[in-house]
Amino acid sequence: MKSAKIKEAQASGKLTVLFDSGIRTGSDIIKALALGAQAVLLGRPWLYGLAAGGEAGVEQVLRHTLADLDTNLGLAGYKSLKDIQGKGDAVLTKLDFAP
Repeated sequence: MKSAKIKEAQASGKLTVLFDSGIRTGSDIIKALALGAQAVLLGRPWLYGLAAGGEAGVEQVLRHTLADLDTNLGLAGYKSLKDIQGKGDAVLTKLDFAP
């Protein structure tokens, strides 16, 4: 998050930034939190789990998403979400594959 006003409002508790757009995997969660979100919303995946398996399907989707998040954190060299929260410049790398 680049805006000083937004960072200040987040720190004071006047504003909560939620990310709700296409979260499907643990790496999506890492990117959203590194860019400054304070939480992510998991919309469609749990709905698919509900349709396929009811309550057990939702639980399975949540377990798999958390496992994927844990795996991606470890592979990236981080131990917890606190290590990446709001540190997008240090955590994220843009790869340019243009010829």
